[in-house]
Order: sequence, then structure tokens, then C-alpha cells
Amino acid sequence: MTNILIVDDDTHIINLVDIHLSGQGYKVFQAKEGMEALDILQKEICDLAVVDVMMPFMDGYTLTKEIRGRYNIPVILLTAKNQIEDKEQGFQAGTDDYLVKPFEPKELSFRIKALLRRYDKEPDEWMIRLGHTAINKKSYEVQIGDRTILLPLKEFELLYFLMSNPMQVFSRGHLIEQIWGVNYEGDERTVDVHIKRLRERFSKWTDDFQIKTVRGVGYSLEAKRE
Repeated sequence: MTNILIVDDDTHIINLVDIHLSGQGYKVFQAKEGMEALDILQKEICDLAVVDVMMPFMDGYTLTKEIRGRYNIPVILLTAKNQIEDKEQGFQAGTDDYLVKPFEPKELSFRIKALLRRYDKEPDEWMIRLGHTAINKKSYEVQIGDRTILLPLKEFELLYFLMSNPMQVFSRGHLIEQIWGVNYEGDERTVDVHIKRLRERFSKWTDDFQIKTVRGVGYSLEAKRE
């Protein structure tokens, strides 16, 4: 799932964008000012940030510079201003795109998709490849050479998430939230069960990747080194 961070102190705007993007399958994180946005980015993997210029405490130009210094993700600036000087300041801060309020949510969606493609956050649209292994989010199939594998839904989603973020360590709680949702009331050990099943399946078919246990933390998918 692609994660989008929306930073705006206007509740109407932030809720409108959230509803529109969530309806398109994105996971949206909301922040009403810059420090809250930076806290979210420390805890969550975000693929793109939409940042309002006029905010209290830390304006959008400053926040964009902070994001640029720490993360390799695209930034879209939102502003009520349409002066060339303001656009110049935005691009000097490091923004990738600029959208003037009021705007159509559909136009924001077009710009988000274009930037995600440019940053290769959506490789081959819905396909991820590691060695000879390919996982397709559209068909929900895993392809290893000539072999096509159909997994139970949660196993597929868990594998897709880990393959989307190789070499990163995720706690059980984080994986529960990403795959089962924040309202899941079951035991975190369900993650262990699904990891065990994935290991049993794929250890027989490929060495393109391994799902490693990081003691006391969680799990990480490691790709085979060439």
C-alpha cells in the first residue's frame, strides 16, 4: 500500500484530501503542523508528502527543506498564493510540484501518480521483482520462474508489504496495523504464524529472499545478494 502524508492546518482541506485519496487505495496520514509531520515520518514509511505553505510554527517551505534533508520522497506544496516569487521559493526549498488552492482533488491525484512513477514508487504499476521472483498486486499472483503461486490473501499482503520494503525491520504491531488494520483485535502471534507459512512455502522454491527474525523487534525481508 502507498502511504501519503498530508500536512495542512485547514481541517476541511485535510479531510477532503483524505477521503479522496483513501477511496483510491492510498493510506493517508494526517498532520496539522510541521513538527507533527516530522514525528509521523520518523515512525511511518511515507511515499509522498502533500504540504501546505501557510501553517503555524513551521511553514511549508521550512518543512519541505526538512523532508528533503532526511527522506527521498516527493513533495507537493499547496498554497493559496499564485505569485511567481512564491513558486520560486517553493522550488528552492525542494518541492517537486506546486498546486494552488482551491484545487480539484482529482488533479492532486494525477500529480501524485505522476510523481510516484517518477520516483519509481510504483514500479511496473503493481509489480515488484526480487531476482527471479515477481509479485503482482493486480492479479494477486507470485511468479517464480515458470511457477505461478496463489497465496491466501493475508499471506500475499504480508509478503507484498515486506517485498516493497526490503532490508527494513518491522515490529509485529506495525505489521498488524499495515496488513490487518488498526482495529484488529486478535493476537500479534498471528504475524508469527503467517511468517512461518511464508517461510515454509518459499524456502522450497527460491532463495531470492529470506524473511529474517530480528530478536526483540520483529521481522525483515532480506534480498539475495548477487
